[in-house]
Amino acid sequence: MATNRDYYEVLGVKRGANDRELKTAYRKLAIAWHPDKNKSPEAEKKFKEINEAYEVLSNPNKKQAYDQFGHAGVNQGAGGGNPFAGGFPGFGGQQGPFTYTYRWGNGEQQGQNPFGDVDPFEIFEQFFGGASPFGTSQRQQMAHYQLSIELEEAFNGVEKEVSIGGKKRKIKIPPGVDDGARIRFSDFFIVVNVRSHKIFTRDGDDLIADVEIPMITAVTGGIVEMPIIDGKEKIRIKPGTQPGAALRLSGKGMPHLHGRGRGDYYIRLHINIPAFNNLTSEQREALEKLQQG
Repeated sequence: MATNRDYYEVLGVKRGANDRELKTAYRKLAIAWHPDKNKSPEAEKKFKEINEAYEVLSNPNKKQAYDQFGHAGVNQGAGGGNPFAGGFPGFGGQQGPFTYTYRWGNGEQQGQNPFGDVDPFEIFEQFFGGASPFGTSQRQQMAHYQLSIELEEAFNGVEKEVSIGGKKRKIKIPPGVDDGARIRFSDFFIVVNVRSHKIFTRDGDDLIADVEIPMITAVTGGIVEMPIIDGKEKIRIKPGTQPGAALRLSGKGMPHLHGRGRGDYYIRLHINIPAFNNLTSEQREALEKLQQG
């Protein structure tokens, strides 16, 4: 263990902080204390503390053990604190926060880069969504090319063939990539543009959708089939559901880019109230009885 300080204190968050709050705090601190950017003698130690704290608190099982037993609950197996230890599918053997050893495909393919010409050291921006501390002036002079993908492609990951300077290149986009993420090649950047979706709105790794349900279902309750990013799911609606009520489906959002789990899916319910003139006499009578109590 690099530290015995309280992990919540290290990240500057309150106990009970949610995934988004933890990630936001980690991003700010990791960028501020990265040894390649911060030349303070304390930078390396601070950076290790930050990584260790986030590695534990971002893992539900380790977080539960830490909340119950403190450092004793995570002394075994917590390791040196690399929150990206899971890596992308196809990566393995990371020795540090931004160092990768490639293990892609079968034996004869091992050692190849699954992102083609990608410089994985610059994948920093995929995680932090902002400027990398590595070689800023050099990067500003490099050409940038836009690559647009659908939200479903960002969810599943996708391989795209693009033409750069008359040369065709195959680019693998990892699952969970966000709008604005940049992938560096030897002499240019690909900037990923995730198109807007007709159903889902993305907020970090969470998804939000507005779904309409029949009035009778809102009143009496029932099962409604609703869209999710990877298909359909039957959702139970409680009797007496009010307009604007929200449902949360845990783990049904976008994949976390570092490969552990998914965000959540929030559904805002809207009630379809039919025009009175379109109701049958039986339906009108039933509503009148309901109104009378």
